[in-house]
Amino acid sequence: MSETNLALDLGTTTLAGRLLDRRGKVVAEVRRPNPQREVGADVIRRLEAARQGEAERLQALLVGGVEKVVEELLHLAGIERDAITAAAAAGNPAICHLLRRIPVDPILFPPHRPRETSGIFLDPAELGLELNVPLYLFPLVSGYVGGDLVAFLYGVGEASASRLYVDIGTNGEMALFAGARWLVTSVAAGPAFEGGEISCGMTVSPGAVEGVALRGDRLALKVVGGGIPRGICGSGLASAIAAALEGGLLDRQGTIVDPLAVETNLSRHVIESAAGRRLSLYRDAAGEVFLTQQDVRNFQLAKGAVRAGVDCLLLRAGLSAGRVDEVVITGAFGFSLDPQALKRVALLPPDVVDKVRFVPAGALAGVGRLLTEPDGRERAEKLADSLHPFPLSGTPAFEQAFLSALEF
Repeated sequence: MSETNLALDLGTTTLAGRLLDRRGKVVAEVRRPNPQREVGADVIRRLEAARQGEAERLQALLVGGVEKVVEELLHLAGIERDAITAAAAAGNPAICHLLRRIPVDPILFPPHRPRETSGIFLDPAELGLELNVPLYLFPLVSGYVGGDLVAFLYGVGEASASRLYVDIGTNGEMALFAGARWLVTSVAAGPAFEGGEISCGMTVSPGAVEGVALRGDRLALKVVGGGIPRGICGSGLASAIAAALEGGLLDRQGTIVDPLAVETNLSRHVIESAAGRRLSLYRDAAGEVFLTQQDVRNFQLAKGAVRAGVDCLLLRAGLSAGRVDEVVITGAFGFSLDPQALKRVALLPPDVVDKVRFVPAGALAGVGRLLTEPDGRERAEKLADSLHPFPLSGTPAFEQAFLSALEF
């Protein structure tokens, strides 16, 4: 292979990579957990750890994770490292600062503005990466909106009026193009959408429950790879909760109900134990896939943050949900989620649920597109400059919207 491009999406919970040929065709793709999770599940914990002397360790963990992604990609493609002729990466502001091992105070504390926002070429040797080409890092927008959102928007292509973009992950980033102007923001959703801090949580990989549907008095599971369920990913979590709500196993507040209150055979899915009630999705001799009350609460917090962010963004733009033409979603939910499940868990305003389009690996696709277009860097920089950040964290409007969004 004469020319091979390396695209990387440096997520808080998951690292993803692709090898592409010069035409942009995907040759290999890999996803691995971000090793920095051993320091903290969210970026705030990691940034605080960096201030307390853990910056070198955090950088080493991230670089080590990227190296493993690259090694697996090369193995899958059957090529040598020298075949990589260009490389680029995108990530949120925290991950980018930790990768570069630069001071994190500017983004950790008000006014949350990075000292540098432009895209930059990084020397792999200085990072500890075994690459023979510089690594281009996507531009940032603010201290809370990063290159991953820029990459997602770049990959989708030219925006049309009244279109909402949502990147669902540990950090829920969103953008709205309305009135020929971009508004962007970010919310701290937590790792639940990516299977983090969920009892049986896992990433989108073989064995993960990716869908749950109510079929009479049973829960029908869709499993990645079609095998035995061994865990549950973000889309499975959302659809499991939607099915449980529909079947009366959860009430509107998200509480797992008393099995005696369930008048159908679905009651067998509610298990009483010394540790509390749980929703059992699957059991065999090898184990069980289940959700605890805390798992449901973690999902509520995550979906409440995203829903509140969307509501506040629409309010700021003076746009009602009914006037949104399309919602483009990417991120931790895998490749799709039934619109009815989205509506049942109240992740988005009801008026937009039927206008949702899912884009698999949106940020990764945008990084790949940049690598295959001659003027990619210039266009990405121009796009980043056009995005107007709208801070939400700690504002009364967001807090009120968040509390309203917790119920189903």
